[in-house]
Amino acid sequence: MAEVRLEGIGKRFGTNDVLSSLSLTIHDGEFFTIVGPSGCGKSTLLNLLAGLDKPSAGRILFDGEDVTEQEPRERDVALVFQSYALYPHMRVRDNLSFPLRVAGRTSGAGRRSIEAEVRRVAGMLGLEPLLDRWPRELSGGQRQRVALGRALIRRPRVFLLDEPLSNLDAQLRAVMRAELRRLHDQLGTTMIYVTHDQTEAMTLADRVAVLDRGRIQQVGAPRELYDHPETLFVAAFIGYPRINVLDAVLADRRLRSGSLDLPCAPAAAATDLRNGARLMLGIRPEHIRIVPKEGAETSPETKGRQVEGVLRLLEHTGGQTWATVEIGSSSDPPTVVGFVPAGVSLRPKQAVTGLVEVDRFHLFDAETERAIETPNSV
Repeated sequence: MAEVRLEGIGKRFGTNDVLSSLSLTIHDGEFFTIVGPSGCGKSTLLNLLAGLDKPSAGRILFDGEDVTEQEPRERDVALVFQSYALYPHMRVRDNLSFPLRVAGRTSGAGRRSIEAEVRRVAGMLGLEPLLDRWPRELSGGQRQRVALGRALIRRPRVFLLDEPLSNLDAQLRAVMRAELRRLHDQLGTTMIYVTHDQTEAMTLADRVAVLDRGRIQQVGAPRELYDHPETLFVAAFIGYPRINVLDAVLADRRLRSGSLDLPCAPAAAATDLRNGARLMLGIRPEHIRIVPKEGAETSPETKGRQVEGVLRLLEHTGGQTWATVEIGSSSDPPTVVGFVPAGVSLRPKQAVTGLVEVDRFHLFDAETERAIETPNSV
């Protein structure tokens, strides 16, 4: 196990800065996920940690030891990536034992310890019945378990995982997520996991770093990122369906956006908002209830909390139904997504009303896209 610390890491390819002044501490034994869109620099960062590439600036430290210039074999790390990279001419048993044989444990007690380690890892991953099979005889999930086993057998101080589940179907990904988390809890080894899939990041990690264009946007526990995003990018990237974002204006301590007129009392000590301030209003889909317009509740309590529009799409996801609603009358009207309560029946092109929970929204500065903390923030 090891604490991993990055200090001012930068990486440049030609004139393109892929990573910029990136500093981060990953605790000993932590399951840490780095998430971001394609091209944000997350795989480049993992390559730097593995020693496959060198940073243009900054230092990498494992347990306080500067490993920036060390070769991969000197760092005691294991890397599992999207391609399983199994040796097709070796059975599962030999694929698992290969790292130990390369390390020189090939005779006498060394050979016996290799056999014991293969049995240990195979038992941990449920691979005992597959030890004499060829890679071509394995399913995708079985191949991925062998790739994990080949990393586990070395007992490295840091595991690096670069989108290892992206080749699997949705159901198998869910199974492997649970298996990875169980393995981490059992081993207690530092794991650094890179993915573009925010579901993987949120379900696996102790903490998550959100990366965009080579810069860290926010680091925190999964729930913290969801409930308290520090930037509009984090709010939009974390969570499905995506957060609704509407232009808004502050007027007389109220937040106005189209038909919405919501109470807003920013903490004076933390913000300097004035009447007419341009803001971005973020509302999670689970905080907008979509019902038929003719059956919508009308009362003083709901005034200013409703948006009206036309239903364009229903998305059934099992226990929940999401509705995409066009609001406004322009040729390219904005849309909001909300949830359909159980027992409510809707159809496309139907006139609907969305009721916003008054105390569940996020505010962002329209220019900086930084979050504005208010008593109404989730």
